[in-house]
Formats: sequence, structure tokens, C-alpha cells
Amino acid sequence: MPTNDVDRRLSRQPDSGYIFRTGWPVATGDIDGELHLRLDGVARYIQEVGAQNLVDAGEAEAHPHWLVQRTVIDVIEPIEYPNDISFSRWCSALSTRWCTMRVNLIGSDGGRIETEGFWIAINSKTLTPQRASDSLIAKFATTTDELRLKWRPWLTDLEDAEETAPFPLRRTDIDLFEHVTNTAYWHAIHEVAAHVPDLCRAPYRTVVEYRRPIRYGEEVALRWSRRGATVQVALTVGDDVRAAALIAKL
Repeated sequence: MPTNDVDRRLSRQPDSGYIFRTGWPVATGDIDGELHLRLDGVARYIQEVGAQNLVDAGEAEAHPHWLVQRTVIDVIEPIEYPNDISFSRWCSALSTRWCTMRVNLIGSDGGRIETEGFWIAINSKTLTPQRASDSLIAKFATTTDELRLKWRPWLTDLEDAEETAPFPLRRTDIDLFEHVTNTAYWHAIHEVAAHVPDLCRAPYRTVVEYRRPIRYGEEVALRWSRRGATVQVALTVGDDVRAAALIAKL
């Protein structure tokens, strides 16, 4: 079962330090049948905010490539279309090669979504973690006192699935590293969410943890089991769990 970490609320936005802010309207291609911003849309938005953040910080050239190890999305109140979203992004913990970055999404006409990502700086040639620059560490450290961040999974791998469905990949799901994109995993979460609509009424939490890459051409299965107010999810290739996920009431 998930660890106690998954039950904690995300850290509050600090009053000072380097907080990157931007905004744009909800796109019509990112809404569901209730005109709510979808989770895969949230994942795309926070990735784009991260890219803009690196440019603003003057670190995009030194750190162009990052991989996400875990994404947490807390839907406190749905953001509906039409709406303009204000984004705030800041570092909540870091080490020399990775960090957790919080992004809050606030709708101008209502709605609030809070997120946190565990991001790893990657050397594109070796595909291994690389040390962040001193200037990036100095900027990001202005919003956190936790400077020795270590990876600790929040989720355990699903063992006994109650439901299983195929999850075919498209070429548009593949990134420049020949891996499945971050947002494609959230398409899988939406597939499961359709079976548990009572758990996906705000406020609720969704978590995706990435175990090992999925590559185009692999046969992927989507498996899940419900236990009360939580659903454990796994994306698997054969018996190998490539990603673990959770849907739970807050």
C-alpha cells in the first residue's frame, strides 16, 4: 500500500524568495465533458511553466533536459473553461542533482489545483543525472531550507489487480529520449478515473511515479484495484511495473 508520505498536504507557497509567475487561458483542447481542465492538461501546463521558469532564471542553456520521477496533482477546486490561469512555481526541496518543484494553478474565475514534481537534471548524452549549476541551486534555495533531498517512493507496486485493460501507445506519446511522454501517463489515469467518478470529485489527489521507461512498440497493460477511497494503478509491460499511480480523496 502507499506510504504515509502520500497523505501529507503539499507545502504552502512561501512569502519570499524566487517564485516564477506566468499565466494563460485554459485551452479548449484540454477540457473534459464538464468543461474542467483535464489532468493531462495540467501535466502539460506545469511542464511548460517549468521550461519558462528555466529561461527566466537564466538556466535553460545549462539545464535543458529534465526527467520527472513523480508528479502529484491535487484538484482542490476544478478549473473550468473559460478561465485564465495564474501559475506560481517555486522549489520546495533540492539537492545537487534533483529538486521538488511546486506549481499552483489559480483560475481567475475560480478553481485551484496544486502540484508537485520530483525533477532530475539529466545529461542528454549519458542519460544520467547531472549536477545542477551553483547559480541554479542558489536561486532555488531561496524558497526552501531542505537542501539534502533524497528520493523516496510514495507508492508501492500494485500486486493484485482487479481490472486490466490494454493501453496502446501512439507515436505522439514518445519524447526525444524515445520514452513515453509524461502527459501520456495521465491519459491512463483518466481511463481509470472514468470507472471511479466518485473519487474524482474535488478535492482529490492523483500521483504518478515513474519506475522505468516505456518505449514505443512495447505492449502496455493498464491495471488497477480499488480499496475504499483509493485506487492503486499500474502500467506494466508483462510483469514489469513501469509506473505506479494512485487516485484518492483528499
